[in-house]
Amino acid sequence: MLIGELSRRTGVSTRLLRYYEEQGLLTPGRGTNGYRHYGEDAVLTVQRIRVLLGAGLTTEVIRTVLPCVRGTGTGFEWCTEVRTVLEGELASMDARIDSLRRNRDAVAAYLAQPADGAPRDEAPWDGAPRDEAL
Repeated sequence: MLIGELSRRTGVSTRLLRYYEEQGLLTPGRGTNGYRHYGEDAVLTVQRIRVLLGAGLTTEVIRTVLPCVRGTGTGFEWCTEVRTVLEGELASMDARIDSLRRNRDAVAAYLAQPADGAPRDEAPWDGAPRDEAL
């Protein structure tokens, strides 16, 4: 099938399909006219790519795990390198979540202050200069 048909069957734009090809996720054949030609298995491959992207994986990680994906959905055939890669991704996601929680707590603390900007545990600033360093 040509790229336009693959796009229609998967709901993924031709531009994005070309991007997947550039990233090494999708490998079309070429006809004598130079057009991309995809086999029937490309539909399932694109669906798998979309599921893995939806899980927050990068195209680099997907390139590593995609050969081990079997079936539809998130079922994996566990190659050793896939488990290692996914464990690393999970640790990275956990670290990002922790960082976002700290950032969220800081913003929530700023918003918990009175609207005039004075901290809750101090008297409002009277405009007089202070000796303490900022």
